[in-house]
This record gives sequence, structure tokens and C-alpha cells, in this order.
Amino acid sequence: MTGSDLRKKFLKYFEDKKHIQVKSYSLVPHNDPSLLFTNAGMVQFKNIFLGQEIHAYKKAVSVQKCVRAGGKHNDLEMVGRTARHHTFFEMLGNFSFGDYFKNDAIKYGWDFLTNVVGLPKDKLYVS
Repeated sequence: MTGSDLRKKFLKYFEDKKHIQVKSYSLVPHNDPSLLFTNAGMVQFKNIFLGQEIHAYKKAVSVQKCVRAGGKHNDLEMVGRTARHHTFFEMLGNFSFGDYFKNDAIKYGWDFLTNVVGLPKDKLYVS
């Protein structure tokens, strides 16, 4: 499966569950002086999570372009040394704004990984 296939399957899975597809936010956040770059999928929804903004939709799905060049999960010194460490990546995200909570989020994630992507259940470890 290619990265493009994975993105399409992820978006379709959550759109079938009535999530609204939201386009990737700018890599340089326009209205958040606390961030130099968009470093997570939830950045564009920050004001919703803080209760400062309300959207017409209760569920969203996105493929967010992200840059991480420092901070809590900083592994910048490993970039270029391994095939797994990068500063740019795409974060697949599904979001609920009061519609469903952890139990359903876990159920959706497990269903997507095992039934759509086809990962073997006995190879997955939940933490």
C-alpha cells in the first residue's frame, strides 16, 4: 500500500462515518504566535478545543502537513541518520467536538487498522 492509498482509505473511512474532510492547515500558523510551524493535526482546531470557536460540524478528518524541528518530541539530531526521522510528515487525524469520546475513537482506530488496512491483530500492541 502506498502513502497515497493510505491517505485515501483513511479519509474515506472517516467520511463514511460522517466526518467532514478538512484541508491541511498552513505550515506556518496564521493566528497562533505560540507556534513557529504547524506541528500536529489538531493545530487548526485549537480554538475549538479551547471553547473559543464553534463549527457547524461535530466530526472532522484531515491529513495535516506538519513540521517538527524542536520541542517535546525533538529528535532533530536523528534526521538524516535513519530512514524514520524527518522534520516534515503528514499526520492523519480524526476529531470529535463533543460527538463521540475515547471508546468510539479507540473502536474506530482499531477497526481502521485491522479491517481496512489489514494489520494483523496479533502484531498490534495497545498502550
